Amino acid sequence: MDYLLALDQGTSSSRSIVFDARGRLVAQAQREFTQHYPQPGWVEHDAMEIWQSQLATAREAIAKAGLRAQDIRSIGITNQRETTVLWNRATGQPIHAAIVWQDRRTEPLCARLRDDGHEALFRQRTGLLLDPYFSGTKLAWLLDHVPGAREMAERGELAFGTMDSWLVWQLTGGEVHATDVSNASRTLMFDVHQNRWDEELLALLNIPACLLPEVHPSAHHFGQTASSLLGAALSIGGIAGDQQAALFGQGCFRAGMAKNTYGTGCFMLMHTGGRFERSVNGLITTSAAQVSSRPEYALEGSVFIGGAVVQWLRDGLHAIKSSSEVQALAASVPDAGGVMLVPAFTGLGAPYWNPEARGAIVGLSRGSSMAHIARAALESIAFQSAALLQAMSRDAVAAGGEPVSELRVDGGACVNDLLMQFQADLLGIRVVRPRVIETTALGAACLAGLSSGLYAGLDELSGQWQAERVFEPAMTRERAAELMAQWERAVRQTVAR
Repeated sequence: MDYLLALDQGTSSSRSIVFDARGRLVAQAQREFTQHYPQPGWVEHDAMEIWQSQLATAREAIAKAGLRAQDIRSIGITNQRETTVLWNRATGQPIHAAIVWQDRRTEPLCARLRDDGHEALFRQRTGLLLDPYFSGTKLAWLLDHVPGAREMAERGELAFGTMDSWLVWQLTGGEVHATDVSNASRTLMFDVHQNRWDEELLALLNIPACLLPEVHPSAHHFGQTASSLLGAALSIGGIAGDQQAALFGQGCFRAGMAKNTYGTGCFMLMHTGGRFERSVNGLITTSAAQVSSRPEYALEGSVFIGGAVVQWLRDGLHAIKSSSEVQALAASVPDAGGVMLVPAFTGLGAPYWNPEARGAIVGLSRGSSMAHIARAALESIAFQSAALLQAMSRDAVAAGGEPVSELRVDGGACVNDLLMQFQADLLGIRVVRPRVIETTALGAACLAGLSSGLYAGLDELSGQWQAERVFEPAMTRERAAELMAQWERAVRQTVAR
């Protein structure tokens, strides 16, 4: 029983990965599921379709690995955060489609709470902004808009959960209604200082406490799967939201350690240990994955358009036929030739937080070519991430800590060597790419391995983490500062009126 199964429930697909005891990927399976857009700004998923896709990939991954269920020591779950499901406890059926984290329908409720002067309380208790992104207002919307939902909730007939809770309920045949601190911390209903649901916040959102799952540390024995599902009753030993799971999978267990996930967008988290640090630089505070009842925190910032800018080069400009061509095109010129591309296609995220910003290409000359634009597009991912990490370092120093000294990277775009070298050059610190870049799933597996006794502790996991390549900064700090100043001037032009 030296194998771990990670269930990686994402926004567009469900994946399952089998890891061995050394954290090496043995087999994986993946299935996409349907995205629903019933109105502009609304995004929904079919929770039952997600459950079936996740179960199918789990069975397929075990079979591909040539294993039996009895060979799996424990299951770890990681998931798209904030997506909200409300289901009937008796039938196990959702009473409405799941409302996805991207959904913006609850902005009027958020605005009302802000106007009533409650944002400071939510920020202090939860570390979050009052924004439709988070789960609490989505749950309030469901109770107010699904006929009979509030009455059923008051009678204790309904259960709320993010995707981790939904999967645990289904895996255990309705025996367990639980979540972990990292997912609970994304709901606007959880006091991250006390690690418990907050009665005052629940009252402001008008949400009955009986709807809510039990909250446990991220490494915990949550229950056992029904034996009929996978061929044996397996322990569910770890749960963490996707970005906290990636932080854990990168071995960032101590204050000051940071990771950046380069996906469609970019998500950067810096561990702050047991300190709840309030950002003054446009970041949010969130609970990190926890292996005990002691609270641990991270600062988090997100870039809306990361790798998606490469998709735009392909599908919008038709500059490349496939995303894999972008590195060669960008590398065909020595630099961007003064061109700056700010991909503010949907506004700018942290640390700018400007929803009105729109994309811009500046610095064009008669000598500019598509190669220069491609290089500027690739570099825009690094510029945005550098602005994020600089904000994190300022917060860390203001709180009496040290600036970030190393950035661990994962996600699809981290395989681009040109991008990673430019990232190191801008930041002036080492950028480290691990041997296993599936760090989200690996983090969930490691949490399950800890709770099941496969690993003795965090020191063993730290020793197991291995770098595949280290990118050392090769640019002078003066030149890096000049480039960042050019970037900030370009950003200002995206909001010029």
